[in-house]
Amino acid sequence: MSDQATLLVADDDEAVRLSLERALTREGYGVVLAPDGQAALDRLRQGGVDLLLSDLRMPGLTGLELLKLAKEVAPDVDVILLTAFGTVEEAVRAMKDGAIDFLTKPLQRAQLLRVVRQALERRSLIQQNRALQRRLDDLLRQGNAIGVSPAFKQMMTLVQQVADSSATVLIQGESGTGKELAARAIHDGSPRHGGPFVAVNCAALPETLLESELFGYEKGAFTGAAGRKEGRFELADGGTLFLDEVADLSPVTQPKILRVLQEGEFERVGGTRTIRVDVRIVTATNQDLAQLVRDKRFREDLYYRLNVITVRVPPLRERPEDIRVLAQHYLRVYGAKNGRKLEGFTGEAIDRLEAYAWPGNVRELENLIERSVLLARKDRIDAEDLPEEVMGVKRPPRDAILELIGTPLADIEQRLLDETLRITGGNKTQAAKLLGIDVRTVARKLERRGDDLAEGSERS
Repeated sequence: MSDQATLLVADDDEAVRLSLERALTREGYGVVLAPDGQAALDRLRQGGVDLLLSDLRMPGLTGLELLKLAKEVAPDVDVILLTAFGTVEEAVRAMKDGAIDFLTKPLQRAQLLRVVRQALERRSLIQQNRALQRRLDDLLRQGNAIGVSPAFKQMMTLVQQVADSSATVLIQGESGTGKELAARAIHDGSPRHGGPFVAVNCAALPETLLESELFGYEKGAFTGAAGRKEGRFELADGGTLFLDEVADLSPVTQPKILRVLQEGEFERVGGTRTIRVDVRIVTATNQDLAQLVRDKRFREDLYYRLNVITVRVPPLRERPEDIRVLAQHYLRVYGAKNGRKLEGFTGEAIDRLEAYAWPGNVRELENLIERSVLLARKDRIDAEDLPEEVMGVKRPPRDAILELIGTPLADIEQRLLDETLRITGGNKTQAAKLLGIDVRTVARKLERRGDDLAEGSERS
């Protein structure tokens, strides 16, 4: 870590500052000097400091005062206090206030370097643990990684097959199915798994911001560009860049993405220097890209570049065997998170969950289980703990189809459409997805029914 760490030295004695700079620079550390506590605090606010070494007694802000303010401004930066007037009381107080160590002048070079090295190793370990914990939290939260259904296993088999290649992958699926999870699985199973995985939601940023996020910008490229910023392509160098909602890329941005795919190079916004990167691109969308190409709303050449391999993430209604497994998983996650010890679900609750159509897919199931964990009144989640739209759904009896014999097909179709709209809360787009028809067909059927009702009223 010595070739990367930046150490900030604060001391009002110039001779001490220069001596520390020479000793630490020889060890490969980057050293920044501050003549007093206020200058050190201002430098901490700029970021990029890994360790602070501060004199205890300085004019203005003392070392102890700087220590307290440093913990507020940069809580992850450890502090070592230095003094020629050290006492046990001061040392105890400094350690209580958050100093990692306390050294007495004149400093012994070997002791100084040992304490600095230990402090940086501790910082590195803490950062690694935090990154690991975040990853574990993500894996726990993303319970849609769990599945036993044939549809889920088929999808994961394809993910494992394409992971080892360098081809671009297009992931298609409805909202809430876990497309980013599939992208992460591709990255984790690839030779690039040791590199970064960088995700960008193309629909969440306006066109002007998206371009600077993807490609970065140079100082002065636009109002507010106070310095150079690396884009997501640079950050993903050697790893995977995941472009979610890729169908929302603007016509201006699409050719720039195509150039990176073809040439592996780009320029920052406001820059002239060509930057080369080695990035694997994985994209995802819940829209029909092929139709957008036919409608001239998406570049055909970019579509074929992105669609080398297609992975379809099945909606939850196509993997009903996973509903019970996922529900149990989320019950454990949110039970532990909220301090609720629940044994599971009643049979009636499971029946309702498995009978529901889940227009919001796995994301909807996760949110529902979290809500039910908080509202459960017994040691098991019962049907009465579920939302009304789920509680009211019952599994049809085996002979239900026999009851429909003799009913005109148009009436059956209408009843099915009405029930689907009830489940989706009147959302025509989701209803169309559940029924496997175009949303325009749903609208047309509803309009036709309105005309029929009007005619019936006139006749009566």
